[in-house]
Amino acid sequence: MSALARNTDISTSHDAAAFVAASGIQQAQQGQAAAAVRRYPGMTSMERSKAAGLDRYMLGRRLPELLEGAQVWRGPKKPCEVSGRSACTWWPVGPGDNLELAV
Repeated sequence: MSALARNTDISTSHDAAAFVAASGIQQAQQGQAAAAVRRYPGMTSMERSKAAGLDRYMLGRRLPELLEGAQVWRGPKKPCEVSGRSACTWWPVGPGDNLELAV
């Protein structure tokens, strides 16, 4: 999984990233994000944020982590009903799903 803070970030960002990982917050948020994708498949992160009552920026951080872990896949873009801009959709990956064939 990729680092929670970039090499170019200041030390306080690295401290915060270490806390989020060590405290279990990251794992809990990944669980919330994965559950929201299963409940609302095919939505943009901003649409899902509104539908599930989750922070849009939390989803923006956790969905790519779930992508790396093959728990979700990034689908085709569509006009976001919240922002009006083009955005990618997110879809769940079920047990036994072949992610290579799904894309």
